[in-house]
Amino acid sequence: MRRSDDRILTTHAGSLTRPTPLREAWSKPIENAAQDAALQALLRKSVSDIVFEQVAAGIDIPNDGEFGKPMRAAHDLAAWGTYIFGRLSGLGKATDPAPERAVPGQKMRIVGQRWELREFADFYAAAMQNVPSVASRPACIGPLGYSGTAALLADLANLKAATAAAKVPEAFVTSISVGSLETFCRGQNEHYPSDEAYLEGIAQALRVEYRAIVDAGFILQLDDPGLPDTWDMLDPHPTVKEYQRYALLRVEAQNHALEGISEDRVRYHMCWGSWQGPHTTDIALRDIVEVMLKVNAQAYSVEAGNVRHEHEYKVWRDVKLPTGKILIPGVVSHATNVIEHPELVADRIVTYANTVGRENVIAGTDCGLGGRVHPQIAQAKLKALHEGAELASRQLWH
Repeated sequence: MRRSDDRILTTHAGSLTRPTPLREAWSKPIENAAQDAALQALLRKSVSDIVFEQVAAGIDIPNDGEFGKPMRAAHDLAAWGTYIFGRLSGLGKATDPAPERAVPGQKMRIVGQRWELREFADFYAAAMQNVPSVASRPACIGPLGYSGTAALLADLANLKAATAAAKVPEAFVTSISVGSLETFCRGQNEHYPSDEAYLEGIAQALRVEYRAIVDAGFILQLDDPGLPDTWDMLDPHPTVKEYQRYALLRVEAQNHALEGISEDRVRYHMCWGSWQGPHTTDIALRDIVEVMLKVNAQAYSVEAGNVRHEHEYKVWRDVKLPTGKILIPGVVSHATNVIEHPELVADRIVTYANTVGRENVIAGTDCGLGGRVHPQIAQAKLKALHEGAELASRQLWH
């Protein structure tokens, strides 16, 4: 994995704006071979274009924009995870859908109504169109298996061709984490006899995708907003200690899925969800950072520009970043249309560099920009990211 040895490198969290023709093509059912061939040709070109655009914007470690993960609406916030529903067998309609709230006396479980939604009910009633729907999310109804090899190999081939043409030395590919898949399915398991068995089933299925990404020569990015985010979805609400135990069980399953993969080929992205809401019920980074650091990854991508979490750089004054590890703080945010000034971006980078060491910092984004902000805004944020990294590098090395 590349490090910031002589300047601050730049990357981002994954999702980028899909071209309108690609999004429209994904939104239509594939009814024949000709239609599929046209979609695949459009996908190849779109991936090539977005890699060159990232390089032109000054992004050192790009990806495919997650273009192979279908985004069927301009503001689809969940495409980063819902793609997996088409790549796993054993998922289907739940017999007993997850309730909005827990039944009194029932054990703690993931529910459909967040605690923040209860606190800001009027706001969410007015803004619900901007919140991902949970109605169509499936349950585990049988043994899980990986059935998406063809789509995965196409994604990897498209990115390999694009990065070779653009002469990119390192690129990453995103994949959903074990715990976030469980959260996406609202914890609805109708097949496995226990939570542990269910998580093991998820790990075994996702291992196929993880291994293929690394074997293709790419950095594997695990997307896991579920680690901090499920805190706000459990009912009855746990204590911090209870939640740490809950999260650690998911991390242990994640590490089992990563067995045989060197940690220097893995980076881990954690955020508090990409919807633009109050986020007052987010769990503090300080309360879960030790759990996060148990993930067998070399780099950790965390929100640092979001105004609800920008202050949490202070955590790293007390928690030592393990030797050899890398932080990827989000120094531009998906949560606002305001374009961060490059000097502010530089200030954020320098703060982290002075805390954990300049060679241990890569500048990133809080979350994916695709579907969250307008394409022009996304491009401007990547430009600010690059310019801020250049300013920071001058301060840190010269």
